[in-house]
Amino acid sequence: MATYDEIKAKLQGSMTALVTPMTADGAVDYDALARLIEWQIECGTHALVAAGTTGESATLSMSEHGDVIEFFVKRVAKRVPVIAGTGANNTTEAIELTAHAKAVGADFALLVVPYYNKPTQEGMYQHYKTIALAVDMPQILYNVPGRTVVDMAEDTVARLADIPNIVAIKDATGDLVRGKALIERVGERLVVLSGDDPTALELMKFGAKGNISVTSNVAPKQMSKIFSLALEGRFDEAAAINKDIHHLHKELFCESSPQPAKYALHKMGLIDIGIRLPLVWLSSNGQCIIDGALQKANLISSSIK
Repeated sequence: MATYDEIKAKLQGSMTALVTPMTADGAVDYDALARLIEWQIECGTHALVAAGTTGESATLSMSEHGDVIEFFVKRVAKRVPVIAGTGANNTTEAIELTAHAKAVGADFALLVVPYYNKPTQEGMYQHYKTIALAVDMPQILYNVPGRTVVDMAEDTVARLADIPNIVAIKDATGDLVRGKALIERVGERLVVLSGDDPTALELMKFGAKGNISVTSNVAPKQMSKIFSLALEGRFDEAAAINKDIHHLHKELFCESSPQPAKYALHKMGLIDIGIRLPLVWLSSNGQCIIDGALQKANLISSSIK
């Protein structure tokens, strides 16, 4: 059996928080999902996130959520690690999702800080501790206060780092000062990953091991190269590639994610127009922004309207 140090070594590089493609009526489009998975692996993506928040986990039913994770595991077939999004604001539900992810063979569980409930720091600690003790699989904390409202404090992360199967944290605060302090405090015990595309490369200079990315949905080859170079310490070369696509990091959030990413992938001919309420298809203004961003990154031709 692999040690947790060996398991942690799998968490590095460019990791795509993949959208869940849907047909126009909102049904999960498994044919398109298979194509996206193959494209991502061919482009060098180091790991894939199944049914994460970018994958619209909040509007997938429990059965759909489990089915999407199982589909990922079978399709990927151990070619890259599969990180299953199993977070919920209901601890019992998160345990059920995590247990299912383990049962079907996912490599890691990614658990977002409980949203809406606004738990205290003690509540967050007990939530994650309860899940970790209930399901013996490698688990990744996920702090994204811009979406959950609550913010996991460094002290709470440090306490959770003592639990053996909590192996990493996805820091999506976008705050490099905080990220650097987090790495200095827990970096020997947890793998620190960025969850913020604009600052990810800089965070790696401080010791982060990779990036769970939205941008890599549409530019997987470039993002894989950027973060492969960063892992080798070749930051100038990584920055040169990043310069050509860095505008995507901002513009893919011109409206609520994953609306812009889904539109971009549709514009690239990779998915249908499906998305679930309360999210809606990208507005006309947003479409103009993304069209320009894709053209600037040479991901679509300027002749495509």
